[in-house]
Amino acid sequence: MKQNVEKRNPQGIVDYLALALTTWGVGYLPLMPGTFGSMVGVLIYFGVVWFDISVGVQFVTAGYTPDQITALIWASNSILLITFIIIGIWASGRTIEILGNTDPSEAVVDEVLGVLITLLFIPQGAGWIYILAGFGLFRLFDIWKPYPIDSLQSLPAGVGVCADDIVAGVYAGMCLSIGYAITILV
Repeated sequence: MKQNVEKRNPQGIVDYLALALTTWGVGYLPLMPGTFGSMVGVLIYFGVVWFDISVGVQFVTAGYTPDQITALIWASNSILLITFIIIGIWASGRTIEILGNTDPSEAVVDEVLGVLITLLFIPQGAGWIYILAGFGLFRLFDIWKPYPIDSLQSLPAGVGVCADDIVAGVYAGMCLSIGYAITILV
């Protein structure tokens, strides 16, 4: 639930950094900032996949087994995602007063996180159809907000901004992984 708070001007580089991380620049676009933020999440996903492939090739030439490479990539991606969640919660919490709202529409870091979480539920390289399906499922759960997603928005500060989209990402990811499992079994 959006509530207005006393708005203030950004003060210093830390506030501008928090704004940049919260809005990703696309949060200021009219009409569909959440959809644009979700698209940023897909672009970040592609960057991570490209990086993982590059690192995987390096590990292959160094003599690591495929299981070792997979474990290293999953561990590093999990640490990266947790770090990004913590930074996203901090940044969105800091920008609440700057944007003058407890759940500002300009804040899209939550959508970025939600899409990244959704796509974590399928193997890298699963294909465009699964990435598009993950994007669509996340947007569906983000807009629909089934229980308990809607109530999570009332949590304080940046947690309230991000928690609902994190859970929407988990719901969408579970549906996506079930769909993926069904299609590879058929």
